[in-house]
Amino acid sequence: MHSNGGRRNEASGFSLIEVLIALLVLSFGLLGMVGLQATALQNNREARLQSVAVDLARELAEMMRGNKSVAMLNTANPYVGDFSSAPLAPATTGTCLSVGSSCASTTLVANAEMTDWLARVDANLPGARVKIRSDTAPYTGGGLPQWDCTAGATNDLLVIKIGWSRLSTKTGEQNRTIRATASGDTSRPGVILPVTAGSTTL
Repeated sequence: MHSNGGRRNEASGFSLIEVLIALLVLSFGLLGMVGLQATALQNNREARLQSVAVDLARELAEMMRGNKSVAMLNTANPYVGDFSSAPLAPATTGTCLSVGSSCASTTLVANAEMTDWLARVDANLPGARVKIRSDTAPYTGGGLPQWDCTAGATNDLLVIKIGWSRLSTKTGEQNRTIRATASGDTSRPGVILPVTAGSTTL
């Protein structure tokens, strides 16, 4: 009788160990799912910001095409510049495109377009940086985008570059953001859009 009771106790203890092991395995699985969800949310954020930046770059390209006489200027070109200080704004701001106003020249149109466009870039992209320059080599020899520009003889080829701060993917640095103006590989622009001259539009 005593030995049978001992075997029953052993069997009961063994079942409890099995339950504890199952709970441990389940806990590790849940932790893995939480990590995957965090990564998925971060990837969704980056994909959304990438889409926003592409739309903004295309919008500016269309504005430049619509104002070719100014966008082709080699000097005093309102569209050209390195805009990295928050809040983003052109050297000369303008509001002549507001309701009830009118622009007296194409240069004033460009100033107003850049004022509004840079404000929206600043509002939609965290830590945004914009660089618009004549650039014959927007990519490195390894095919990576770069902020540095190699100017051509004229503004026949302007390149729109947009970057923004990204969340770090390194272990232990998930809460740190890497600004678009920082040095190193993480500072590369996220969007590069060449704007070439055409027969009737830029």
